[in-house]
Amino acid sequence: MPRVAIVSDTHVPSRERAVPDWVDDELERADHAIHAGDFDSQRAYDRIAALANGELTAVRGNTDPPTLGLPHADTLEIDGVTFAVTHGAGSLAGWQRRVVETARAESVTAEPVAIAGHTHEVVDTTVDGLRVLNPGSATGAAPADRATMYVVTVTDGTLTVELRTE
Repeated sequence: MPRVAIVSDTHVPSRERAVPDWVDDELERADHAIHAGDFDSQRAYDRIAALANGELTAVRGNTDPPTLGLPHADTLEIDGVTFAVTHGAGSLAGWQRRVVETARAESVTAEPVAIAGHTHEVVDTTVDGLRVLNPGSATGAAPADRATMYVVTVTDGTLTVELRTE
């Protein structure tokens, strides 16, 4: 029963000084971590990669330095579930549609779970048959009003999604 920590939009150091300790704890306990972009710095990326013990899938957000060398989108399979990860971009209008289009374009399976960030708003919905998850901001960076993340367990191709907050 793999445990996956899903975070995004940490924005360290431009908007927040550090990732909260409770998020660090969840990242350490996970079998795999997903970061949907906007680390904001090499320091933030290195910290999260270390907490994930090398089990990190990460994509580039609009505030990430190009020197991080992160892809625009990535996919991974865990226990029969394919996750398609992207940051998302642009205005709120059409955001979910753009995320679903990217997820379908990047995935080799017809029905990946789309993971994205960018809006700092928690989302767990279905769009055009795809589940879309946005964990919000793991630091509570504006415009979020609190730090949030998802912890997902995968059992025989079935997801259990839990929202964690401070």
